[in-house]
Amino acid sequence: MASAPSLRAFVTQSFSPQPTADGLTYPKLTVVTPSYNQAAYLERTILSVLNQQYPNLEYFIIDGGSTDGTLDIIRKYEPYLAGWVSEKDRGQTDAINKGFRMATGDYVAFQNSDDIFAPGALKRVAEAWRQTPDTGVFYGDMYIIDEQDVILESMKALPFCRECQIYEGMQVFNQSLFIRRSLMEQYGLLDESLRFVIDYEIIARLGVHTEVTFKHVKEFWGGFRVQPDAKSSTIANTVGLAEHEQIQRKYSPMLESGLGSWFWGRYCRLRKLTTFVFRGDWAYIRHRFMLNQARK
Repeated sequence: MASAPSLRAFVTQSFSPQPTADGLTYPKLTVVTPSYNQAAYLERTILSVLNQQYPNLEYFIIDGGSTDGTLDIIRKYEPYLAGWVSEKDRGQTDAINKGFRMATGDYVAFQNSDDIFAPGALKRVAEAWRQTPDTGVFYGDMYIIDEQDVILESMKALPFCRECQIYEGMQVFNQSLFIRRSLMEQYGLLDESLRFVIDYEIIARLGVHTEVTFKHVKEFWGGFRVQPDAKSSTIANTVGLAEHEQIQRKYSPMLESGLGSWFWGRYCRLRKLTTFVFRGDWAYIRHRFMLNQARK
């Protein structure tokens, strides 16, 4: 796909806080960015949060002791942060949980230091919340972008299906995910024993509880960056696959359905296709088909 100038501009334009006086109620949103030696991308992540101009934002940056100029970037935006630390930690998940423990927002999210939010994402969360304020988890769609913020792929999610989450894989993208903080208090923070599938695990853990409500909003909220040092480029096919199987074995017995992976794997793939066919989203079907063909 071609570059999207609005996305590139959004994550590089200088931040200048603008007052919001529209008379609407906004839930408090806490965003946590874990960081370690990602100075090449961190400022764009920060700007993608601050340029939302969201009026009820709490933003933490939790750094693992970077030595590459990261601290200069963080200090530049310190006046607009709820807090930040830079100290040795036990990795990404430990850093995110450290931020979640400091959070006071109604909903929490984490955006890695090389990923971004898309324009208007946080206000879309607020709009969805006003419609269904008791929702436990809000999530949107996601772009896959390159090192220069060029959109490579579009990834559209579907209404949540717990069986598809367990048997097919991640149905919700953490780059476009907000979880009610009280659920984290009730069911626990991210699993620090995991290195790769922390988002898959927390959604599976929440998803098997039928009282937890999920709401998908058909908007692009986030961007996942493909870059050489990302975990998806280094350990996806080793640690990632092993952890995915571990989580599937753990949570599949908690599902109400007695049907197994053979049925649900095929059902979930068919569900995707029929959903977009019934929506008449032929452009997206063509987009995904062409990407799949190119990878063969």
